[in-house]
Amino acid sequence: MRQYLISKKNYNGEVVLVNYDKLNGYKLNPKNNYQYDGIKVNEMIVIKPSLIEKIIKRKIKNRLDFYLKIIIENLDGDNDDDTRIALGDLERYKKVIKEKYSIYLDEKYMELLNKKMGIIEKELKNSLNMYYIDDEQISKRR
Repeated sequence: MRQYLISKKNYNGEVVLVNYDKLNGYKLNPKNNYQYDGIKVNEMIVIKPSLIEKIIKRKIKNRLDFYLKIIIENLDGDNDDDTRIALGDLERYKKVIKEKYSIYLDEKYMELLNKKMGIIEKELKNSLNMYYIDDEQISKRR
């Protein structure tokens, strides 16, 4: 398998081989949703720290929005199974952020993120408890 680096500034028409074992960066696997006649990218390594930070923050924001969507859906209806799945997924995602993303993010952002995730976790647990309380109240009334 050949690996190439294309730089617009320094490109003079030759093929440049890059040793990816020595590069420190963030690996991405693009989704390749669009069909086009061009280069198909299977894997990309981002080296610029500010770009890495923006990419990771966007991924985290999208995931937190997903959890908030589940909380909002729980207010409308009875989605006990989805809440349990989301709660387990949130626990797993916390570990992923600590192990994988914390080296690219500053401490202030990590503290803020932990607070946000704690609030989301609390709301998910509260919505689970609400269903149990409702079930208990229904059975007491019968």
